[in-house]
Amino acid sequence: MARTPGQGAKAPSQRQLRVGELVRKELSDILTRGGLNDPDLDGIIVTIPEVRMTPDLKLATCFVMPLGGGDGDKVVKALTRCAKFLRGSVSRRITMKYMPDLRFILDTRFDDASRIDQLLHSSGVARDLDADDETGDEE
Repeated sequence: MARTPGQGAKAPSQRQLRVGELVRKELSDILTRGGLNDPDLDGIIVTIPEVRMTPDLKLATCFVMPLGGGDGDKVVKALTRCAKFLRGSVSRRITMKYMPDLRFILDTRFDDASRIDQLLHSSGVARDLDADDETGDEE
């Protein structure tokens, strides 16, 4: 069946969401318990807000963020180096036919949200909104 022009990407299925949450929970547990012996991760608390699964459940994209937001690139590189070990550790905790490969990406949603918030509260946007309110009363 062909997609119509107005159709975007499909929303994740319940299975994708459920498996992503299981992987996120187990990864968080491994990182919390200090299961990694990587010098770049010593003393750094890493949060995993979301794990997105591909439709075939073969790839897990893990959004990670160090607590406090510092040295994000260093943390992503360290987790990428440890991806095979983490995959094996998670596979021992979750019963699945195939364990997905893990890919780590720095989560910048909080930074993007604060930047958008600053833009919305800037004087230029407030001026434009006030101008729209004056002309919008006639509609």
